[in-house]
Amino acid sequence: MATVIYPSPIFGPIHSRRLGISLGINLLPGDGKFCSFDCIYCECGYNKDHRPTQKLPTREAVREALEARLQRMKEEGVAPDVLTFAGNGEPTAHPDFGGIISDTLALRDRYFPDAKVSVLSNSTFIHRPEVFEALKRVDNNILKLDTVDMEYIRRVDRPNGQYDLQAIIERMKAFQGQLIIQTMFMKGYTDEGEEVDNTSDRFVLPWIKVVKEIAPRQVMIYTIDRETPDQSLKKATHEELDRIVDLLKKEGISATASY
Repeated sequence: MATVIYPSPIFGPIHSRRLGISLGINLLPGDGKFCSFDCIYCECGYNKDHRPTQKLPTREAVREALEARLQRMKEEGVAPDVLTFAGNGEPTAHPDFGGIISDTLALRDRYFPDAKVSVLSNSTFIHRPEVFEALKRVDNNILKLDTVDMEYIRRVDRPNGQYDLQAIIERMKAFQGQLIIQTMFMKGYTDEGEEVDNTSDRFVLPWIKVVKEIAPRQVMIYTIDRETPDQSLKKATHEELDRIVDLLKKEGISATASY
């Protein structure tokens, strides 16, 4: 099974299906996975198989590494479309997340003011005031909501510890539209033989109802692109993703699909 463990604190630039030329910022250790979810589709593999031994990068280390890379890209004439917080787990878990966002915005403004700052988050720490306020300051606050069915969340996203779906939904509403919802659609079976498929109306229609209540400025839906830890998962088809996008647009919600 192939897995992707990203260097820390900076990786890329890479070409993102959703964001363009993306310079990655990984606030987690560079030798393993550190996440509040343990998704069966995660390209970084299962948490238990990739436990890190390194420490989290410090705020200063992130700032220095990011500035050095931006300086080099400026000299090479390569302009990023976006600076993306992603990597080996949940970026908002870093204790200095708010300060690192401040540093990143300042460096972006100095070197590539047209670039966007994006955060890919599973939403588990948006109840923390400092995380909430930091996410309000970035250009693309991209928050995961794969479904509104708790059984599916436990089976597929597999949160570590307590997970209060309704509280997360209410906190998403508090962004007052300053967010993008990101949702993975897929089909198949878990390694334990349990069926997973969130492309049917049973899952899609309640999810759309909640998304409409959250009122994000955009919804990004996507499907599996790389090898997954659970081996019997399948991509959602173009037709299935297009159908979901059409349903969202009929509700007045801006939506895109990555196949």
